[in-house]
Amino acid sequence: MSSPSKRREMDLMKLMMSDYKVEMVNDSMQEFYVEFNGPKDSPYHGGVWKIRVELPDAYPYKSPSIGFINKIYHPNVDEMCGSVCLDVINQTWSPMFDLVNVFEVFLPQLLLYPNPSDPLNGEAAALMMRDRTSYEQRVKEYCEKYAKPEDIGAAPEEKSSDEELSEDEYAASDDEEIAGKADP
Repeated sequence: MSSPSKRREMDLMKLMMSDYKVEMVNDSMQEFYVEFNGPKDSPYHGGVWKIRVELPDAYPYKSPSIGFINKIYHPNVDEMCGSVCLDVINQTWSPMFDLVNVFEVFLPQLLLYPNPSDPLNGEAAALMMRDRTSYEQRVKEYCEKYAKPEDIGAAPEEKSSDEELSEDEYAASDDEEIAGKADP
């Protein structure tokens, strides 16, 4: 069995040799961005997302951390930080999986078959269950607004989930009322 660092290197090279555009963050091969296209036959078709991937030291025995950088409207993706709720990545990961599986199988399946009963975006889940047509229209609006191919480079570069939002980003979240808004 090869060491985790050799496996990480091999999986990353395999991903780079596929049709995905990979952008390294540093030389450690543990953090990088992947350009991901919405699957055909879904309302996400035509959208392009920058996905942040972080490989833990114990990869492939521990799952990669995956997050959308540009916004996506989906019940199982946190709209503010881009984190993904997907069992195969979060709980049932196996060393038999590799990075190509994440981008060719797991993420397309997530976008094709959202699970509104286990949401990270409750508003998207509720809309999907209440009015599928309106939900798909909202998905397409987000694709047009946040996931055009030419916008992929304009997405915020490095934003971790524990960073505070700027006032503009905070104000952009007008779908929800903010309780106890502080005085300026």
